[in-house]
Amino acid sequence: MDGGNNGGRINVAIDGPAGAGKSTVARRVAEQLGYIYIDTGAMYRAVALAANRAGVLPSDADRLAELVKTVDITLEPGADGQIVRLGGENITTDIRSREVTLKVSEIASHEAVRLRLVEMQRKLAEAKGVVMDGRDIGTHVLPGAEVKVFLVASVQVRALRRYQELSEGELVPLEQLEQEIADRDRSDESREFSPLVRAKDAEVLDSTELTIDQVVAHILDLCRTKTAEAK
Repeated sequence: MDGGNNGGRINVAIDGPAGAGKSTVARRVAEQLGYIYIDTGAMYRAVALAANRAGVLPSDADRLAELVKTVDITLEPGADGQIVRLGGENITTDIRSREVTLKVSEIASHEAVRLRLVEMQRKLAEAKGVVMDGRDIGTHVLPGAEVKVFLVASVQVRALRRYQELSEGELVPLEQLEQEIADRDRSDESREFSPLVRAKDAEVLDSTELTIDQVVAHILDLCRTKTAEAK
């Protein structure tokens, strides 16, 4: 790696299934390194919200392909994490609704949607110094990322984390969340275009019995090792 043009910065790819803690971990790693955090899941959620508002069904590949051509998604740092905008409107909270959560996997399975967002994501990472999380970052979006982590956790622990994040108006039984997460895993792993798989050179990190701080510390160690090697 040539550190001359990028100040020795590297790109970090964090993949894994729903609820494994990727976003929280990636955001903290980026903060510690002084890097840019890119939440690719939020970008797919933004498309799901745009489709919902436009009355486009998650199964309508043709209309989704048209929608994603003109969708204007921007990510910017905020005091409480990343701000997601759709056409300039702050949709950071809106994209976390259950309605979006239940539709995003099917919408993200369409090739036209993934091709458009992957193009956007790669542009964001060209200058290096990016921490990106998602389902296919290490395998498809940034296959050349210097550090790749595949973050996993048991279905039970991931469901419990989601349960604890729910607002008071969203009372969903824990068993239902476990089923939804298991279904989401199957959907992500079996989709035809760019499925959820571990990159061959990614380190598997099981967060079932680790704290967020422990996971972050481990990834920072990997980054320091890679940065030292690159000098």
